[in-house]
Amino acid sequence: MSNHTTRSLFRLSAAVLIAIGLAGCNTLSRISDVNGGPKLTEITNPTAQPNYRPVSMPMPAPVTPNVNPNSLWRSGAKAFFRDHRAKEIGDILTVQLNLADSASLENETTRDRADSEDTDVTNLLGLELEFAKKLPQGVDPTSMISFGSAHSTSGDGTIERKETVTLTFAAVVTQILPNGALAIIGRQEVRVNNELRQLMVTGVVRPEDIESDNTITHTKIAEMRVAYGGRGTLSDLQQPRWGTQLWDILFPF
Repeated sequence: MSNHTTRSLFRLSAAVLIAIGLAGCNTLSRISDVNGGPKLTEITNPTAQPNYRPVSMPMPAPVTPNVNPNSLWRSGAKAFFRDHRAKEIGDILTVQLNLADSASLENETTRDRADSEDTDVTNLLGLELEFAKKLPQGVDPTSMISFGSAHSTSGDGTIERKETVTLTFAAVVTQILPNGALAIIGRQEVRVNNELRQLMVTGVVRPEDIESDNTITHTKIAEMRVAYGGRGTLSDLQQPRWGTQLWDILFPF
């Protein structure tokens, strides 16, 4: 057995073991939810999560504000009165999510091709007679080589997608970027019977885009990432078993 084949078998075995291990963890989690439904996660600091990464974006050079002790106007203030909009780490603002996306794509491809070639050898320094002597029944000098090929390709594709998500929820400021923009994270969990719906939104907002009532729409959130799904009895029924998923990934035909 060659080294390449050995490495391929080793990688395949490792992939199978990892998939089985992940499926086993999911199976144990589902077994623990029996008679109680999915467990709500504890409220924790989002910046302390293992998968949290601070936002890094291109920033302008910092500018030192001029301070005037005799002025009633504070540098960076938006009004003489106190601004209740979120502006510091840990502040909370309300995100209004209203997604109504739809897309329709249709592609069609048709290709036909036919090739043919016929070559005769009627005079080749007298060798055509030698061909006839060696293969008297299989050689025809008027048609020594003949090729023919035909190709046909036809493909149709249609994609239709329609999504509508309307939610209002609270998010917390986790980081202040050097240009003053705010990085926010919002998480929400709702459990109804044995089904747990989860929502997570992250992004970057400008303080001036936050309305006076401390709300902001999703159209003003840069680098927005929305994850909306769930887990529980209904979610399990809507997806194939892990064995079927593994078979679909590994089966080459």
